[in-house]
Amino acid sequence: MAAFPFALTATDGAARTGVLTTPRGEIRTPAFMPVGTAGTVKALTVDKVVQTGADVILGNTYHLMLRPTAERVKRLGGLHRFMRWDGPILTDSGGFQVMSLSNISKVKEEAVTFQSHLDGSKWVLSPERSMEIQADLLGSDIVMQLDECVAWPADEQRAADALRLSARWGQRCKAYFGERDTQALFGIQQGSTFEHLRRESAERLQEIGFDGYAVGGLAVGEGHAQMMETLEYSTPMLPTDRPRYLMGVGKPIDLVEAVARGIDMFDCVLPTRSGRHGQAWTWDGPINLKNARFAEDDAPLDPTSTCPASRDYSKAYLHHLVRAGEILGQVLLSWHNIAFFQAVMADSRAAIAEGRFDAFRQSFAERHLRKD
Repeated sequence: MAAFPFALTATDGAARTGVLTTPRGEIRTPAFMPVGTAGTVKALTVDKVVQTGADVILGNTYHLMLRPTAERVKRLGGLHRFMRWDGPILTDSGGFQVMSLSNISKVKEEAVTFQSHLDGSKWVLSPERSMEIQADLLGSDIVMQLDECVAWPADEQRAADALRLSARWGQRCKAYFGERDTQALFGIQQGSTFEHLRRESAERLQEIGFDGYAVGGLAVGEGHAQMMETLEYSTPMLPTDRPRYLMGVGKPIDLVEAVARGIDMFDCVLPTRSGRHGQAWTWDGPINLKNARFAEDDAPLDPTSTCPASRDYSKAYLHHLVRAGEILGQVLLSWHNIAFFQAVMADSRAAIAEGRFDAFRQSFAERHLRKD
């Protein structure tokens, strides 16, 4: 039995909508989780994140263990109190950042050792330590197992070794985590773009038994088409009665197409990263507010949006802020982008519930991919 009840309320083809109930509130699925890497969704206060419609946010084990340290967060009351977020928090395990950001990392059976990207200090992250940091020190609601993620393209043996190590680490994570009523543990499917390895990974994870299952090892260089092809066979390998989480994805078109393939949860730094660089995501695709053609455009980004950043400021003003290097430009565009991603999820949920998801998906793709 899963720690958190997960109830599907409607399906439309492979697309699903439902509710994951946690002690800190309900997560409506499909759900997009804004990324609060270091205890903050960049450029936004928590009240602004709440206003966008986000039910859950993501925190990062790697960054928080280095600074300010998980022990300090614990002494200050846990991550929820530290950052003043009352809703659910999912923390990733730190493994991906160790592999991608560390100056030097060495993966062994017992643990991964690495050097901090901040000051070169040496650290060790084992499955047990990852569980301790996430569950006991940060106080995460949804905890991710420690896994090994390999970049694409990966040869078959490398992908197989990583998935088997991840499965063994998953067993150790489960042993440390045990059974908890107020926290959930998710396993992570690996296997790169090899169907038989994805199946082996899914079978190993289900033998261990997790409260939810993530599809890992995508958005690592394989491109949209390969990602969707992999999801086509990978997602059905995971239990239908547990949440399915696609890690680190992605662009709005990625989200909608992944929902069509049965994914329930997403996270990505893209909305705030784009916002900091002058890019706004809209129903007609991304636009670059640095472009001179917006200098006298008096229209807002989205007059129908409930988000003030989308509705109340002209593109001309946003263009001015971006070109002048004003911090407010980064704030408003980050706020708008998070709100837009939440709107895509809300419209997806409504379309699934009303049995018109295919029409929504087609219309979204036609508008979003239209050449500017």
